[in-house]
Amino acid sequence: MSDTPDAPQETFISHLIELRSRLLRAIVAVFIVLAALFPFAKDIYAALAQPLLRVLPQGSTMIATDVTGTFLVPLKVTLMAAFLVALPYVLYQAWAFVAPGLYQHEKRLVIPVLVSSFLFFLVGMAFAYFLVFPIAFGFFAGYAPVGVQMMTDIDKYLSFVLTMFIAFGLTFETPVVVIVLVRMRIVSLEKLKAARPYVIVGAFVVGAVFTPPDVISQLLLAVPLWLLFELGVLLARFVALPVEKTEASEAAN
Repeated sequence: MSDTPDAPQETFISHLIELRSRLLRAIVAVFIVLAALFPFAKDIYAALAQPLLRVLPQGSTMIATDVTGTFLVPLKVTLMAAFLVALPYVLYQAWAFVAPGLYQHEKRLVIPVLVSSFLFFLVGMAFAYFLVFPIAFGFFAGYAPVGVQMMTDIDKYLSFVLTMFIAFGLTFETPVVVIVLVRMRIVSLEKLKAARPYVIVGAFVVGAVFTPPDVISQLLLAVPLWLLFELGVLLARFVALPVEKTEASEAAN
C-alpha cells in the first residue's frame, strides 16, 4: 500500500528520462550531420545565395557588415541544412516517445501525417527557392534607382530567406492540416466549404504579411495557399467517409 503513491512519480520521472534520452539522440544526430557538412559550408551558402547572385547587376556582390558574419552566416545555413537532413531521425525519436501512449488507430494516423508533413514542407521550400526567389529578386534588382548599387548583407539575406522558407513550408502544410481536422472530427467538410470565402481572404492577408511588398510574390503565396486548401478539402472527403458512415450507423441504432 505504501508503494502505490510513489508509482505515478516514478512513471513521471521515467518519462522525463526517456524524453531527455530522445532529445539527446536527436541533437547528436543533427550535430553529426553538421560535422559532415561543415567542410562544405561555403558551398552550401553559395547555393542558397544563387537566386540573388544570378540577378545582381554586373560587378555587384553580397557584403558582410559584421566581422564574424563571414563565418557565422555560412555556419547557420549549414546548421539549417543539417537539421533538414536529420529531420526524419528527429521525427522518429519524437514518434518513439509518444507512440506507447497512442491507440492503434492514432498510430495509423500519426505516421502518414509525419511523413506527409515533412515532404510537403520540403516541397514548399523548393517552391520558394526555385520559383519565388528568382521572381522576387529579379523584381527588386530591376527597380533599383539610378546611381544605387544593390549589395545585400549576407546576414539580412539569410533572415529573409529563412522567413520565406518557413512561410512557404507552413503554407504547403495546409492539406495535411485540413485532413487531420476532418479526420479527428474537429471540423466538418461542410464547415470548411462554408469557410471558403474567409480562407481566400485570409490567404491574401498571409501573402501580404509574409512576402515582399510586390504583388507577384504575394500572389505566389496566396494562390498556392488557397489551392492547397482546396486540395485538402478534396482529399478529406475520402478520409471523412468512414467517419460519416460510423456516425450514421450509430444514429440509426
